[in-house]
Amino acid sequence: MILKLKFKDLLLLVLIYFGFCPLNFAQNTTDSCFKTGADRPELYLPLLKDKTIAVVTNQTGLLQDRTFLVDFLVKNNVEIKSIFAPEHGFRGDADAGEHVKNGVDTKTGIPIVSLYGSNKKPKPEQLKDIDVVLFDIQDVGVRFYTYISTLTYVMEAAAENKVEVIVLDRPNPHDGYIDGPVLKDAWKSFVGMHKIPVVYGLTIGEYGKMVNGEQWLSNKIQAKYTLIPMLNYHKKQRYGVSDKPSPNLPNNQSINLYPSLCFFEGTQVSVGRGTDLPFQIYGSPWLKNMNYQFTPKPNFGAKDPFLNGKLCYGENLSQNHSDLRELRMDWLVNAYKNYKNKDQNFFLKNLFFDKLAGSDELRKQIISGKTAEEIKASWNKDLEDFQRIRAKYVIYED
Repeated sequence: MILKLKFKDLLLLVLIYFGFCPLNFAQNTTDSCFKTGADRPELYLPLLKDKTIAVVTNQTGLLQDRTFLVDFLVKNNVEIKSIFAPEHGFRGDADAGEHVKNGVDTKTGIPIVSLYGSNKKPKPEQLKDIDVVLFDIQDVGVRFYTYISTLTYVMEAAAENKVEVIVLDRPNPHDGYIDGPVLKDAWKSFVGMHKIPVVYGLTIGEYGKMVNGEQWLSNKIQAKYTLIPMLNYHKKQRYGVSDKPSPNLPNNQSINLYPSLCFFEGTQVSVGRGTDLPFQIYGSPWLKNMNYQFTPKPNFGAKDPFLNGKLCYGENLSQNHSDLRELRMDWLVNAYKNYKNKDQNFFLKNLFFDKLAGSDELRKQIISGKTAEEIKASWNKDLEDFQRIRAKYVIYED
């Protein structure tokens, strides 16, 4: 009888543990139970009681049981006035740079307001009668990925209109290290708003704290900012993400390679949009001495991909680099050296490359023949300076 009771108690403990541990997120986690901010409603639902809220979210705003945050809030009688949708839209199916339209969520009837295109920052009338903006989006921890820019504009608008911001934190796939050139003021844009490196090693919740604390909002205003932290999150451990952050980052491999390959978006080289391996391959019609071949064609994630229909020569990186924890410059440098087209410059005429890099320095270094190692060494001083800023806002084990 005693043994049976002990077995039942043990079984109950196991069921309780796994009932509260989101297994689809926890990777290489054996000694602790991990939860995202969204999976800690006991911390944020009391803050939303009797409040009118707007939610900034997309397809990644999921709880552990795959329930959408918006649906969970409605079920718990939270009054949602509107949903703000970032780049790629509320359901995450719009191309990069594609205009996202306003609309209505068919399931809940809640109005959807686009925060992309001409309306990147919520207007005062869009925040009228709103008490709290609740932000829950899976970021990828890279400067030119625009969700941190959306967070910045949301915080700025909220501060100007005396609205509180609550961020439900999520893992950063590129946490635990910093890398890349630091942006300079003259090259600020929606793909780089602050003087940070390409990989900045902060969760999106920590990033918001830094924006607020460093007074990077317009006129140095500060938002009323509340962070709902994750439970048992460690910066140097890899965590799965709830859903693909955008159409062309479909898996962990693409996310790992994204900081290194996205520079090609400012060149005559495709990163595989319009193929089954976006951000896992690169190539161009003018890299003919490289062996791998692919042809971009319209698909779900790229309705009119760069170099559409043209045979590209390049490199397939999809089978390696699953543990990549650095910014690789050798692919970019080698592509420049092997590029053969006397009629078109390697870099696009609009110099979008400079916006991605954060200045014109990287482009000039590549043109002058600097090696990947020399380029990376040139970032050291700026990275050290940024690390002193970053350290003030780290709230998880680093």
